[in-house]
Amino acid sequence: MTSPLRAGSKDIEFAQDGDAVRVRIAGADCGLRASGALWIEAEGALVVADVHLEKGSAYASRGQLLPPYDTRDALDRLEVEVAATAPGVIVFLGDAFHDSRAEARLAPDDVETLHRLGRGRTLVWVLGNHDPLPPRSLPGDALEAFRCAGLDLLHEPTAGLASGEAAGHLHPCARIMAGGRSVRRRCFATDGERLILPAFGAYAGGLNIRDEAFSGLFARPPLAVALGPRRAHAVGWWSVGGD
Repeated sequence: MTSPLRAGSKDIEFAQDGDAVRVRIAGADCGLRASGALWIEAEGALVVADVHLEKGSAYASRGQLLPPYDTRDALDRLEVEVAATAPGVIVFLGDAFHDSRAEARLAPDDVETLHRLGRGRTLVWVLGNHDPLPPRSLPGDALEAFRCAGLDLLHEPTAGLASGEAAGHLHPCARIMAGGRSVRRRCFATDGERLILPAFGAYAGGLNIRDEAFSGLFARPPLAVALGPRRAHAVGWWSVGGD
């Protein structure tokens, strides 16, 4: 690993690798991709968190109309990631579905896409707070957590400090300040021991990593890896502002 970045009192090492940023998380070599997907090459594992399939249709059922393309958008982007990485396993890190009826609202083409993604590889559905029950008619295994490359992959971060954990749930984002301007982006957040993934879903939103919800989760000020349109960007803590 090269190019150490100062993040508080201790360096967190990273390396730019094409559109991704490579970081060691508790000794595991992880690729943090511009899409928001985590790529663990040694295990052939592609990990996405908080896809929230059919969130748009859930809002529509309550009279809050959004363009009904969020599921197709997420699956299209996931297929791009699968083509780029050729994973042996795809891990949905909880809240793959927005609610317990979301699977039933999937369009037939989207169902076929999920079956196609499962052909020749393993799908792992880590259960989340929005989808505490496994899919009924889709391929794959439903688990509370998945162990991969020495990391515990689970939906919600455990309270307090944790080494060797990758989680979602919090939908991290960063407001990056430079030259008197700022831009808000979804991001990964890591202190080199634990990783929190950004939401992959189109309508999932984001929570600033300076929010109180992140307090106590990191042993040192974390590195933010912000998602840009063409590449991921490593950003030091002192370049991240509050909302």
